[in-house]
Amino acid sequence: MYQALRASRSEHVKVRHLNYHVRLWGAPAGGTPPLVLLHGWMDVGASYQFVVDAFSEAFAGQRLILAPDWRGFGLTAGPADGDHYGFPDYLADLDFLLDHYAPGQAVDLVGHSMGGNVAMLYAGVRPGRIRRLVNLEGFGLPPTRPAQAPARYARWIDELKALHRGEVGLPRYPDAAGVAGRLVKTNPRLPRDKAEWLARHWARPEADGQWAILGDAAHKLVSAQLYRLEEVLAIYQRIAAPTLAVEASDDSLGTWHKGQYTLADYHERLKCVPQVERAVVQDAGHMLHHDQPQQLARLIENFLANA
Repeated sequence: MYQALRASRSEHVKVRHLNYHVRLWGAPAGGTPPLVLLHGWMDVGASYQFVVDAFSEAFAGQRLILAPDWRGFGLTAGPADGDHYGFPDYLADLDFLLDHYAPGQAVDLVGHSMGGNVAMLYAGVRPGRIRRLVNLEGFGLPPTRPAQAPARYARWIDELKALHRGEVGLPRYPDAAGVAGRLVKTNPRLPRDKAEWLARHWARPEADGQWAILGDAAHKLVSAQLYRLEEVLAIYQRIAAPTLAVEASDDSLGTWHKGQYTLADYHERLKCVPQVERAVVQDAGHMLHHDQPQQLARLIENFLANA
């Protein structure tokens, strides 16, 4: 199994009535901003271990690095009375976490996939809190039209009912090896030793011996609200931090949206960000922080060093 090179520690922080789990590496150093790593959908903060291990000692040894588990993922439970999740809550949770770990200080923010989308929105909503911003395949979603709202709300209600009937769930596995196999099947570039390590952070054994994914099944429900592109672009325009938009050499958008939303469309959206540059991680898919942690670590280090 993979052996982590940099030991992490866990903390729990009270955030909006939730017991938020945060994984930390290193310690605060004089004047160096914390590096905050935001994971994606159905992922966990520990997923960044391979990138943290790939950072140089000169970089990682002089700052606090932290990666929270979003509400309803990993070791952060969702609201006791909640049955759905929305982006505004992620933005507010992040603001509370930064008040705790970096009061009055701008941070360097990295987000992958869903976490990249949160990072981009947060950087426009709270531009003074972000020194530098790195977006890892946080592409956003295809644009929607107001006329789609009635059907979307109806679908959301129907899915809520299915959730409460017990018809929506996450897969379970006989053991940690089964979880690792699932990770490798989803991402063939993920080495088996890393999959076995990650499986023990991505899932846990239940009382019956089966391994359950550390995620709330309610995350599978469609969002009740449409993706309002005009609002997103207005927020992008307010991002003050220099921004690095990182893509994998594989075209995830082409696979997901079948031409409905393309990389060219995403690049057009990035033109709204005042200071942005793009980079590509070669021989990588959407989970580029698993596929090529060394490449990604160098990109992040170089970008943050140029502040």
